[in-house]
Amino acid sequence: MLFHVRMDVHLPRDLPAGERDAILAREKAYSQELQRSGEWRHIWRIAGAYANVSIFDVADNARLHEILSGLPLFPFMTIAVMPLLRHPSAIRDDDT
Repeated sequence: MLFHVRMDVHLPRDLPAGERDAILAREKAYSQELQRSGEWRHIWRIAGAYANVSIFDVADNARLHEILSGLPLFPFMTIAVMPLLRHPSAIRDDDT
């Protein structure tokens, strides 16, 4: 199943720099592992915001929830999820 996910990050200003850096390093490693596996298909930054739009290709809602709640930045995020379906006018076979 494909999902469009917007993630807005809201790190506390008083978060110690060392703790912030450790969380960000874990986040990067975790997300890149999921990208290599193919479950996190695309990620784009949103200009002017500490946010991204991502496309996930996962087995079901439960797997998406598991991935998102496992993000080290999850406690600091506002997340919006939209399930996606193939459009009948789509011409690419590899976007399912």
